[in-house]
Amino acid sequence: MRGVQIRRATPTDLSALLTLVGEFYRADHHHYDEQRVIRALEPLLVDDNYGQVWLFDTGYAVVTWSYSLESGGRDALVDEFYVRNRGRGVGGAVMRALLGKCREAGALKVFLETEEHNDAARRFYRRHGFEVERSTWLSREL
Repeated sequence: MRGVQIRRATPTDLSALLTLVGEFYRADHHHYDEQRVIRALEPLLVDDNYGQVWLFDTGYAVVTWSYSLESGGRDALVDEFYVRNRGRGVGGAVMRALLGKCREAGALKVFLETEEHNDAARRFYRRHGFEVERSTWLSREL
C-alpha cells in the first residue's frame, strides 16, 4: 500500500492513543489500566530517551530502546503494534518504515513478542524478516 501516513506521536495525541491502546488490549486479551498506560506513554511522547510512539492511518506502534552486548549495542523492541484494519498493506508499509526509524536511531537489532494465540501476527512478522529466537524470556513484576 502506498501513501500510508506515519508520524511521531506528541503529547497532544494522548487521547487518540488511549483509544487505540484500549482497542489493542481488548483484541489481544490484555488487562487495560488507563492510568498505567498514561504513565508509560507520557515519557515516550516528549523525547527519545526511552523510545518512540508512531501514529499511522489506522493504528499505532511503540518502539523502545535497550542495550545488549549480544546485539552489539543499542537494540529496539517493538513493544506494541496495532493495525485497526488489517489486510490492506498498512501494516507492511508501517513495519518497513519502523525498521528504518530504528536503524536511524542506531539500533542494531529489533526484537518483538507475540501472544501464543496470535498465529497471524507471527506469520506477518516472519514475512518481514523476523525469526523465532531460541531463548525464552522470563519476567516478574517489581
